[in-house]
Amino acid sequence: MKLGMNLLLWTGAASDEHLPLIRDIKTWGYDGVEFPMFAADGSPWGIFAKELDALGLGRTAVTVMPPGTNLISDDAAERAAGLEHLKRCVDSCVVLGATALCGPIYSPVGRLVGRGPNDAERARCIEGLKALGAHAKGSGVAISYEPLNRFETYFVNCQADAAAISAAIGMDNVGHMYDTFHANIEEKGLAEAVATGGKWINHVHVSSNDRSTPGEDHIDYATTFAALKKIGYDGWLTIEAFGMWIPDLAGATCIWRKMAPSEEHIARQGGKFTRALWEKS
Repeated sequence: MKLGMNLLLWTGAASDEHLPLIRDIKTWGYDGVEFPMFAADGSPWGIFAKELDALGLGRTAVTVMPPGTNLISDDAAERAAGLEHLKRCVDSCVVLGATALCGPIYSPVGRLVGRGPNDAERARCIEGLKALGAHAKGSGVAISYEPLNRFETYFVNCQADAAAISAAIGMDNVGHMYDTFHANIEEKGLAEAVATGGKWINHVHVSSNDRSTPGEDHIDYATTFAALKKIGYDGWLTIEAFGMWIPDLAGATCIWRKMAPSEEHIARQGGKFTRALWEKS
């Protein structure tokens, strides 16, 4: 297992001003950093790569679909724009040295259409992610799309949904994420959900039910971690948390009250909890 920390707790677009933070994350016991990559060319990836190499830190990246991009749209231009955005993100991951590109990379977050997904949308998703997987092949960048809860997307909400799509894609460098926050809302049983995702789970977000400090909430991480070990998962456990400190991110994640004393508290205590529980699960 590798313990990662997502920079979304502090920023939606990392700059060289965040280099001291990255050094702090190293001292807090983390193995790597997850970078927001909402714009493929939005941060100095080469500078980060040099610093992370010097610190001995791994890295991953997370992105979303910007306005006008959507892999499952019935508009071919939106699908093409979405694939181009994701290809550029993969290329930026190569510069950064990131080993995974993850996130809800099929449709914009918050897009709800008053119904569930249809077969045409599933086929478009499979086609788009296959094309992205082909672009990423040999780059060292794995693709991990993320099921979200029903209030953020109608397309893929649970491990059963995701496993069916991942199996249909059938590529060893394309899988999907398990996120404890979304699973806490959508899954009927956590161990069963992990078993259903099985070999297609290639990235994990450790995220509390109130989006703050893992271990200071009610999610059953012990069951989740034991189930992940049972399927042989040994990749990243990356803490994803949000707070009120950045208004744009607070608004996007619906954080309306103070959930923790500070960002540092979330990172330090969440990291200690996650590593200790994984070791004894």
